[in-house]
Amino acid sequence: MEHLVQSFRFPRIPIAIKNVPSKREVQTFYYALKASKARTLYLFYATSGLRKNEALSLTFNNVDLKRTMITPSQKRWGTKNTWVTFFNEEAEEILLKKYLPSRSDSNSKVFPFAKKTYQQLWIDAREETGIHITPQKLRDFFCQQMGELGVPDRYIDAFCGRVPKSVLARHYTDYSPERLKRIYDRANLKVLS
Repeated sequence: MEHLVQSFRFPRIPIAIKNVPSKREVQTFYYALKASKARTLYLFYATSGLRKNEALSLTFNNVDLKRTMITPSQKRWGTKNTWVTFFNEEAEEILLKKYLPSRSDSNSKVFPFAKKTYQQLWIDAREETGIHITPQKLRDFFCQQMGELGVPDRYIDAFCGRVPKSVLARHYTDYSPERLKRIYDRANLKVLS
């Protein structure tokens, strides 16, 4: 029924202009966070492209400390996709040298935050700096930085758990964890320097 389909008119969807925080704003906000747990989570967001709940629900089974690889749980995100992503050496350093040694609990979650405590830490940093940064804005920052570092969009999509749209990306690209690790490491993403 081609004649019917030809009569359909679809409105163009305008591109929403994003206000991605600058590296300086991301650094300023980071240093306003007081707890090493909050700083570690913040760097996980900024260097991995994880969604808010993906990071908050990470268990130690989802994190490969040797390869700095994160494999978010597939079961929790019915409409969202996940694959693997990584965190950089800045996040690794604070995780291993400050945050994990300070933990005395046996919780299997990497970031066992009470919701109110989590929110208050970010509110305090926002009030101190005047900068409004959210986990979503850090995800945007991650994508922007990786793009500026020359990482092809299809790999950024893979790090962020998005389904690639092009035939080349969907059917002819190697998304193995080993290849993604090489691409991530080659980008050499830095947040604090």
